[in-house]
Amino acid sequence: MQVEVDYKQLGLTIKKVRLSEGLTQEKLAEIVGCNPSHISNIENNYTKASLNVLLAIANALHTSIDYLLSNQYHNDTLALDNEILRVLQNLDIEKKEKILKIIRIL
Repeated sequence: MQVEVDYKQLGLTIKKVRLSEGLTQEKLAEIVGCNPSHISNIENNYTKASLNVLLAIANALHTSIDYLLSNQYHNDTLALDNEILRVLQNLDIEKKEKILKIIRIL
């Protein structure tokens, strides 16, 4: 069974992560090495992102391709777990301890 990528959802996820990183389409395009219109076209589902561009976008957004596609997996828990671990790796011990307390409360 072949599964199709939902490029509309992918574009929305890229936009959400881009905004959370505080990047404009222009800045993301500069980092990725493409035109800002290409980023806009991907985010608005006017064009499909190639694997190379998707990898460059994921790297520029400090995330992974599996996270960008995670809402399209039948089991998206692994991608979310990996993204949480990736973010935690960059924190100092004090912040990690605070987050652990919050997790335990939840």
